[in-house]
Amino acid sequence: MLDPNLIRHHPEEVKKAAESKGVKGEIVEKWLRKDKERRELEEKVNKLRAERNRLAEEFKKRKPTQEEIKKARKLRKEIQELEERWREKEKEWKELLWLIPNPPAKDVPPGRDERDNVEVKKWGKIPQFSFSPRDYLEIAEKKDIIDVKRAAKVSGSRFGYLKGEAVLLEYALISLGGELLLQEGFTPVLPPVMLKKEMEAGLGYGEHGGWDDMYILEKDNLVLVATSEHSLVTMHADEILPEEKLPLRYFAFSTCFRREAGSYGKDTRGILRVHQFNKLEMVVFTKPEDSDKEHEYMVSLEEKLMQRLGLPYRVVKMCSGDLGMPAARKYDIEVWFPSQNRYRETHSCSNCTDFQARRLNIRFKRGNKTEFVHILNGTVFSERPLLAILENYQQKDGSVIVPEALRKWVGKEKI
Repeated sequence: MLDPNLIRHHPEEVKKAAESKGVKGEIVEKWLRKDKERRELEEKVNKLRAERNRLAEEFKKRKPTQEEIKKARKLRKEIQELEERWREKEKEWKELLWLIPNPPAKDVPPGRDERDNVEVKKWGKIPQFSFSPRDYLEIAEKKDIIDVKRAAKVSGSRFGYLKGEAVLLEYALISLGGELLLQEGFTPVLPPVMLKKEMEAGLGYGEHGGWDDMYILEKDNLVLVATSEHSLVTMHADEILPEEKLPLRYFAFSTCFRREAGSYGKDTRGILRVHQFNKLEMVVFTKPEDSDKEHEYMVSLEEKLMQRLGLPYRVVKMCSGDLGMPAARKYDIEVWFPSQNRYRETHSCSNCTDFQARRLNIRFKRGNKTEFVHILNGTVFSERPLLAILENYQQKDGSVIVPEALRKWVGKEKI
């Protein structure tokens, strides 16, 4: 949620920022009209309340006349009617406010979609094979470590069983990520995977069709988390955090669920894009002046992990049109997939500034005043790096070398 004063004082800038994210600028104009109506109504209510209070004080000093009693009753009824109208306006005002996205940071490149994202860095050498590289699913099915056929029988499309060494690699990735973040002072959390719908709404992903990609348990008013940070961010809803404890840094492991509603026809083969997956995610709550520094720090941790795996990757800065509602700036890390001859996204890292904090009322105390914190999130590991390992470390004989950083957990050098 944006600071309402920002919209009131800089409406054209907010409108332009919304349009850069693909949101119609007329929403800003509607909100401004609703804001004017709401404030005018609030002013009327306050004037009538003041008159009511004046009469109440007057009646303490003397007995009111019948005419004055009638006037007081009429005033009370008028206040009740106006308060009801004000509550309706307030609801409409808030609904429109929640449709306005977080403006992109000044350094975010303009653009409409992923084709306009900007590569800012490359690392590692793309592997050269003396044979035609197989894709991860062909490798995995020959080794019987990923089974999508039985998963389709049991659960439908976009599901998979991890088996044998694939499970060991998954555990190893989680262990590697956790080891680094513990060394960096992050607090580990195993969070709930179901959120109250109002908590999920506070994150800012539901507007503009976002609810379509979530699994919602209407009977219980619960939503299955689409990514692990959702439970972490909402953990401090309606709290005031001590300034001296900032930044608060967490990492969480959980299973995540997505309907993939907008990805019809994309990555239908294998488990690159699935309805259920495991993820290790980090979240930071920090003071506003430190959030850009924290953002770069979190990206550096993601890079450090990928470098330990020895996987070639690039860092991409998202353009304005490829940012979601909450993010002011976002980086993706994309890893090379030899079978596809291109980079694919494995990590993202977003600075949501105070957008989610305002919706969830997460503040910190500075002196005698409270301010909204800035909230950031970033991927540690999902299951995609596992697939990239199978492809980049494949050998001509069909075996796969285990990255050195994972061997102490996998227990072998080759699978």
